[in-house]
Amino acid sequence: MTETILEAQDLRVHYQTKRGPVKAVDGVTMDLRLGETVGVVGETGCGKSTLGKAILGLLPPRTDVTGSLRLRGRDLLAIPPDEYRKLRGEELALIFQDPMTRLDPLMTVRKHFLETLRAHNRGISREEAARRAAEVLLSLGIPENRLDYYPHEFSGGMRQRIMIAMAIVLRPRLLVADEPTTSLDVIVESQILEILRDLRRAYSMTVLLITHNLGIVAEVCDRAAVMYAGKIVELGSVDDVFRRPIHPYTQGLLASTISVDTKVLHSIDGLPPSLLQPPAGCRFHPRCEHARDVCRSEDPPMVEFRPGHFAACHFGRDFL
Repeated sequence: MTETILEAQDLRVHYQTKRGPVKAVDGVTMDLRLGETVGVVGETGCGKSTLGKAILGLLPPRTDVTGSLRLRGRDLLAIPPDEYRKLRGEELALIFQDPMTRLDPLMTVRKHFLETLRAHNRGISREEAARRAAEVLLSLGIPENRLDYYPHEFSGGMRQRIMIAMAIVLRPRLLVADEPTTSLDVIVESQILEILRDLRRAYSMTVLLITHNLGIVAEVCDRAAVMYAGKIVELGSVDDVFRRPIHPYTQGLLASTISVDTKVLHSIDGLPPSLLQPPAGCRFHPRCEHARDVCRSEDPPMVEFRPGHFAACHFGRDFL
């Protein structure tokens, strides 16, 4: 996995509001390599979904996006909307959180696929669209005879499979999965995660998995990026991040997870900061028990503490 498919450099996404800019993503630098799965984790409101939508170009009007975002060397922030729309589906795809709100209740599964395929190939026949839809649905365990069913006639897990099938029908290089198992029970969740693993192997597809579930990241991802208040505070292999975390926020997240052996519940004191007025210096310092004066005044840079293992902490070497 050496070929870089996506590069973000100092990426910033600021939503304009009457109270000022909301700095949802504020200086993210990372890359994604062909065929790998990268998990993005963090508390609600840390910027995970905004990062995914920025990659897909699905941000609301008047959003300020600066920095660099390149897909196989192509500057995504400089291409016109019509061209970006063509990339979605053929190069980039998104699996949404809740399939019931994304599938049109008045359209059959067949019509959903026909609309998707004709958006990229107006000349495709109904028969060819149905054939391709049936092929990809069958690979996800949905028989062809359900093409004319409506979304409400499927279970939650089956609807999520349909969403995945629609995302991959054009064989994109990069798949962004935004909390794809949030509303599913643990058995169906396991099935969906196995599908994502199979897709990566079958199509050499790169997957950016956005979630707040650390267990999912540990199970299916190659690398993990930990986000806090719009910034990536730690990035490295799953083994490094989970077994040898450097940033105090990552340590707090891992300590807060529970298992069958858990006897005492842990949590991180305090709340994430407002992204309208984030604190100066390290954004985690108001909640960090290791914070010192420099943490309150200087924003820590990302430092490579181990090969491929980065963290933004002034005192990261104390945790090696």
